[in-house]
Amino acid sequence: MRKLEKGSQKLLNAWAFYDWANSVYTLTIASSIFPIFYSALFLTEVKQVQAFGFEFKSTALITFVTAFTFLVVAFISPILSGVADYIGNKKTFLKFFCYLGSAGCIGLYWFSLEYIHLSLLFYFMGLIGYWGSLVYYNSYLPDIAYTEQQDSISAKGFSMGYIGSVVLLIINLAMVMSQESGEAKMQMMRYSFITVGVWWALFSQYTFYWLPKGVSEGHKITKAILFNGFNELRLVWKDLKKDLRLKRYLYAFFVFSMAVQTIMLVAVFFGEEEIAWASAEEKTTGLIVSILVIQLVAVIGATLTSKASEKFGNIKTLIGVNVIWMVLCVYAFFMITPFDFYIAAGIVGMVMGGIQSLARSTYSKFLPETEDTTSYFSFYDVAEKIGIVIGMVIYGTIDQFTGSMRNAILFLVIFFLLGIILLFRVPKKEKPNAELF
Repeated sequence: MRKLEKGSQKLLNAWAFYDWANSVYTLTIASSIFPIFYSALFLTEVKQVQAFGFEFKSTALITFVTAFTFLVVAFISPILSGVADYIGNKKTFLKFFCYLGSAGCIGLYWFSLEYIHLSLLFYFMGLIGYWGSLVYYNSYLPDIAYTEQQDSISAKGFSMGYIGSVVLLIINLAMVMSQESGEAKMQMMRYSFITVGVWWALFSQYTFYWLPKGVSEGHKITKAILFNGFNELRLVWKDLKKDLRLKRYLYAFFVFSMAVQTIMLVAVFFGEEEIAWASAEEKTTGLIVSILVIQLVAVIGATLTSKASEKFGNIKTLIGVNVIWMVLCVYAFFMITPFDFYIAAGIVGMVMGGIQSLARSTYSKFLPETEDTTSYFSFYDVAEKIGIVIGMVIYGTIDQFTGSMRNAILFLVIFFLLGIILLFRVPKKEKPNAELF
């Protein structure tokens, strides 16, 4: 195989094609068909399950497992980043996490309440595989693209991932809706998990074929290298104490992102359990269509939010978006009908893409003059994941002990309100000697 030169179009396209391969996980497994399938496993009104020596409400259990998975991801991400900076053959690591996630998706075919621990292990494998592979996938970007190429090829990867995931979801939806009985629909959902795993592993081969092994060669993994990522995070935290604006913004981001990510991860579970669908068929179709609506509207929302930030500024726009999220939580508490849920899905789509893109770009604008932006964004990503852990645990606990996801989602109003207050405290301009404030 001929080695491709850095910046060559074929190499850039091969890298971006991994987004086409792995994005099907987030849409089919994390966001749509698996949540519907999981909820349908519980045939009685009282959805309880025995696991790890305790009795859990079904939605609370999957929330806690998701939180634990993100805790593991938050811990191993700095280690993986540190290794990725030094190891020669990082393609091997990318392949490992890709195949781990793919195997987890295929394993979900056998997901059952009778073997709940093994079933949750497959769920865990899929989530770890997805996020673990992203560490190495992202670390390839400066290796394969020059600085002036990185924004465009990164955007191309995102677009390919969006298109690929929607294509497979539509195929999976057609598979499910082609069946008449509930049992046959469940079987098709199981087949859809296999299609995700096969799609992910199969289409990744083009990326693996053309990507180089890695930049460095022959480095051994030492203890210092293994924990280099944590050391970088410690240095970033130390620097933050000298930058009042960035520090206060990160506090605000940590709080409101905690609530946003939690809602995005539990939205389908909420719709399945709390909305009065006329039939099981309407429920399945309605929930998947809602996910597609969110995906489509999110692109529009991100564009509108970007234009709003140009006119009003990033912080004021973020405050406005957080107000919408807060109102949305109150609205969700009172939702009953499918029409109510469709309205909420449209609003979520509008503010979901906007708040994610604007939050990251605002952080980028507030960064100090430094060449080590990787460490700062690693800190940002770890903070986001720890926020997800806290948000999911709080949400799951309220759901478990009150028996209602409505109470849990209403509680998230507090985080959005606190996020708004903290955003008001972000200085308009960078202040020297910020450690004095």
